[in-house]
Parts: sequence; C-alpha cells; structure tokens
Amino acid sequence: MTRMIQLARASLLPRRPVPGRGLLEASTTVLRVHPGDLDMYLHVNNGSYLQMMDVARSNLIADLGGFAPLKGKGWYPVVAASTMTYKRSLQLFDRVEISTRVLGWDARVVYIEQVFTCRDTFAARGWVAGRFLGKDGSRVAPADVAALLGGTPVESPALPQDVAAWARSVDVAHRETDRA
Repeated sequence: MTRMIQLARASLLPRRPVPGRGLLEASTTVLRVHPGDLDMYLHVNNGSYLQMMDVARSNLIADLGGFAPLKGKGWYPVVAASTMTYKRSLQLFDRVEISTRVLGWDARVVYIEQVFTCRDTFAARGWVAGRFLGKDGSRVAPADVAALLGGTPVESPALPQDVAAWARSVDVAHRETDRA
C-alpha cells in the first residue's frame, strides 16, 4: 500500500520540474525499502521493484514538467511490456536510488531504462516499453509525446541493440505494417 500512496502523491502532487532538464537526461528517485516491500525470504519482492519503477517514472515526468501538458492533451502513460534483471537483493530499510531515462522510441512505444543502486552498487535493471493513450483510448504517437515533453520535436536516438532485440522478442517493437 505504501507504494500506491507514493505513486498517487508523485502523480497528483508532483515534485517541481528541473529547469533545463532534457528528455533524454536521467531522473533520480530515492526510496527506502519498507516492510511491505519484503517477501517471506525478507528481501524485496519482485513486484515491489515494479511499483518502485512506477513512482520513478512519475518523477521523470515531473522533472520534465510534463504533468500539466499531458493532462491538457488528455494523454496518459501505460506499460506495454517490462523486464527485470536482478543482481543484488535489497533489504529492509535500504536506501535505493533509481535512475530513470528515456532510451528512445519508435512508432509504437517509448523505451525506458530504470537502474537500481544501493550503497553505490548495481542492484537491478528494468526496461519498460510504454505507450501513451488519449482520452478515447487511442494510441498517441511517441514522437508527439517526445515533442510535448521535450519542448521541441526531437528525433529518437538509436536504441541499444539489446533493447531493440528485447522489444522485437516481446512484440512491442514497431513493425512496418503497424499504424501508430
């Protein structure tokens, strides 16, 4: 429940935008591991990582000053696919930093990397393929979202090969027969 409250707060009462923050620059979120994050083995449950990532992605939008423009357009984000790689367990009351950055986009989705560190040590990495939808549930072109959040139309950087391969394997990557 703690993460749901944090997500609501991060989305409804977002932190202040970071002046000059670029769309492709990393955003940092610092969280503490709470008892509700733990599983029966007393380390962070895999589902809790995903909830922490939700909070961190909301903070990225806040850092870009994106909540008001998105609301004005009636656009909202949804996750199309995600994957996690775990290196080290997180324990109760650990202070965790989540670095969240946009890697790029195609005609279907925006690709985001989220890296967890604890005590300056890599703990986990997640990739998220996210879509933005309009009020009527229609897909919003990622390039339009990038232009709105970045302030100017911007071209996507080339995706890292491993991210592009993952996107194809989970069938979220743009295909020539798709319509945005």
